[in-house]
Amino acid sequence: METVANKLPATSAAHNPPTYLPLEEITKPNLTTKEAAFYCDRAEQTMRAIACMEPAGMPRPLRINGRLAWKVSDIKALLNGDAV
Repeated sequence: METVANKLPATSAAHNPPTYLPLEEITKPNLTTKEAAFYCDRAEQTMRAIACMEPAGMPRPLRINGRLAWKVSDIKALLNGDAV
């Protein structure tokens, strides 16, 4: 009997992490929580906590249909040390 594990491909997402463009090359206005977490070097859950607490000096995400969208300009400002 063949198990489900035998049918899975040899590589998984853990072995092939997503590749991201440099932040300077991003042309879309907003980032997903996963993308924002990558660029800020934080966990996705940390970004969600930041969205809930809204601490001073951190970007405030937009809420679009229950999802968080982080402005690219705010993330760039945060990483450059500018006021958000």
